[in-house]
Amino acid sequence: MTIQEKQPSGLHLESHLESRIDRLDRHGFLFGKKLTASMSPLLHDVVYQGLGLNWEQIRLDSTDMDRFLRLIRHPKFYGASITMPHKVAILPHLDELTEECRDVGACNTLFLRQLPDGRRLFCGANTDVIGIRDSFVQNVPDPSVYEHRPAMVIGGGGAARSAIYALHKWLKATRIYVVSRDSSEIAAVVAECNERSYGDRIVHVETAEQAERLEGPGAIVSCIPDFPPVTDAEKELRRITEVVLRKERKGAMLEMCYNPSPFTSLGALAESEGWQVILGTEALIWQGIEQDKYWTGRDTSELPVAQVKETIAKRLAEISKK
Repeated sequence: MTIQEKQPSGLHLESHLESRIDRLDRHGFLFGKKLTASMSPLLHDVVYQGLGLNWEQIRLDSTDMDRFLRLIRHPKFYGASITMPHKVAILPHLDELTEECRDVGACNTLFLRQLPDGRRLFCGANTDVIGIRDSFVQNVPDPSVYEHRPAMVIGGGGAARSAIYALHKWLKATRIYVVSRDSSEIAAVVAECNERSYGDRIVHVETAEQAERLEGPGAIVSCIPDFPPVTDAEKELRRITEVVLRKERKGAMLEMCYNPSPFTSLGALAESEGWQVILGTEALIWQGIEQDKYWTGRDTSELPVAQVKETIAKRLAEISKK
């Protein structure tokens, strides 16, 4: 059932949200869990200040999808960043999906499209794919480091789906190794990629012994939280990763985890083994700029990209001192 079909006759906001929204011209949400350390609202605040807009992205730390679907019908709502655990769950509730969103099977961006009769359509996009692509393109001067070589994705959720799509469509990966603590996640990803005609590029790596026999990747995208491995499956995933990182030919690794800190144990391990490590805040910047193109209607050249990068760099410096 789409949002249009669910629309009620009236909208009642919680009082604390109502008072906050009243002072804004437009508002959006960051919808997900464990959002306290997210830099997304900071990034978008820099953009809106740079454009002279009285807009704000409000954190909505919640698993209540019905509440979210009610809140976004407010007339001042401009769009939302969708994060875990909602990137896949939001899809059935949207009126339209972009090509990338549909092909990845995950949404990180909700934007609006106005119809001639005044109705608003709630549309889903996936800018994570742009963030992942541009993290490599903007930070690795020599594309032969990753092009025409295998790649690896660690994890099996929405971000992993985006990574597989970006590696396949733009970064010219010959094969894509996927590893996860949950085999059912990988099975679902492979099935979806088969439906979209590039499942034959996916190789499910299940053991460290299997990893030993594989050609080393040029690009790795890690899409898992920064927690020490505890279960047997998590420990095997770490062993597989260690085997790959120690292969003779190195490459670049994008560590998508930046919350609460982008300086992760896996990133440190990769760096110690001679890999170029790209912080997850790079993906945050480029996917966030792409989001604001949807929300503001401006082109990248019209957005304050330099100020965004400077602000995120300052926040990273503060984090590194803690």
